Amino acid sequence: MAEQTEKAFLKQPKVFLSSKKSGKGKRPGKGGNRYWKSIGLGFKTPREAIEGTYIDKKCPFTGNVSVRGRILAGTCHSAKMTRTIIVRRNYLHFVKKYQRQELNLHSLWLSSLYSLRIEYEGPLSKTVRFNVLKVIPAGSSGGGKKAFTGM
Repeated sequence: MAEQTEKAFLKQPKVFLSSKKSGKGKRPGKGGNRYWKSIGLGFKTPREAIEGTYIDKKCPFTGNVSVRGRILAGTCHSAKMTRTIIVRRNYLHFVKKYQRQELNLHSLWLSSLYSLRIEYEGPLSKTVRFNVLKVIPAGSSGGGKKAFTGM
């Protein structure tokens, strides 16, 4: 099933491991020794979630969290925490007094993986509220030149 590195035995809650049959079904949640699901919203289930061995109860593809709320994009700022990253989002704020816009930053704590598609899933832990849906490699944004690269 998965490489056991924790003291507790890791398993997916919706998979029965003591089956006498060795069914290798590919339907979501049926047969085999792996549970995965399609979350919809135009996101394909990654091959690693279908054929991989990792176990994460807070993963939107293999865990028991549902996708809800808004879908955002941002860039990875720090990946020092275990299975958690910090994403920085830049936005413009209009200052009425000076009739100008200023660049503000907002940080989000995410469960999992760098430019990203992220979505709200409610509280996953004390500080984490969002989850990574799709990783967009750097330089493949397709938008020509970047805005605010001098900051």
